[in-house]
Amino acid sequence: MARIEPLPPKEFSDEFRDAMTALRPPNPRHQPMPTTDRPKALNTLGALAHHPDLAKAYFTFNGHLLLGTTLSERQRELIIMRVAAVRQSSYEWYQHLFVARDAGITDEEVGRVAYGPESPLWSPFEAALLRSVDEMITDGGISSDTWAVLTSELDTRQLLDVIFTAGGYDILARLFKSFELAMDDDIPELMARYSQLFPVQP
Repeated sequence: MARIEPLPPKEFSDEFRDAMTALRPPNPRHQPMPTTDRPKALNTLGALAHHPDLAKAYFTFNGHLLLGTTLSERQRELIIMRVAAVRQSSYEWYQHLFVARDAGITDEEVGRVAYGPESPLWSPFEAALLRSVDEMITDGGISSDTWAVLTSELDTRQLLDVIFTAGGYDILARLFKSFELAMDDDIPELMARYSQLFPVQP
């Protein structure tokens, strides 16, 4: 049982429903993500429904991270999955396994994300991308060596999106752990249906 129970959708206020529209940025760079046969994240939404003002601010931010980012979808999901692995956030991990697959990340790469930047076969850039997450969470910032590799391929806006994507999903991992949110009811059924896609846990 969660420390604070998420509100069910029937109890979502009009103010909160309006806040959810902020998840769609006005000038998206990426297409909306599929919703059919994908997790609905109702426990996340239900937790945030307790605070519509905060939810609107976070959804505006999160809408950028997901759809407005200057990063590729693959880069975005490598960062988010690594945050989930470092924070050992099963909730975040399983939610984004589906999104990572949609972004073209393979089963084998999912396993390497969980292992970390020292796993073989990463390009120097993608290893640095994963390492930047570890460094931000563990040390509070990106090291000079990692920064040098990232700046060889990313411009300033992309570097900002790396930092804020890691930070934004670290916040969510802290929410999941602090509220002790349970896995959404739809996850086990979806996982069973597509179990061949998800062989690795954080």
